Amino acid sequence: MATWMKVVPLNEVPKLGARVVTHGGVDIAIFRTDGDDVFAVNNKCPHKGGPLSQGIVSGNKVTCPLHGMNICLNDGKVMEPDEGCVATYPTKVEDGVVFMEV
Repeated sequence: MATWMKVVPLNEVPKLGARVVTHGGVDIAIFRTDGDDVFAVNNKCPHKGGPLSQGIVSGNKVTCPLHGMNICLNDGKVMEPDEGCVATYPTKVEDGVVFMEV
């Protein structure tokens, strides 16, 4: 059975931006697209640990601010030609509040 943790009000996550939360000692970036889709991924780029929350969001991907690696927010996979992935966490929005499955 899923356990959902209340994370942040949706209006506190900027469109095309992110907010960082910590769970179990891990920094997780909560992203919001321009269409109000919400994604949660580990905040460290798999390349050199860059803070993904400071990256540029475009569609359902984020570009690492350090070296330009593109990461799909749907599944955490790095887009070709690069390789790697980051952990993702299911999210949902209810009554204007973002929840994350833990």
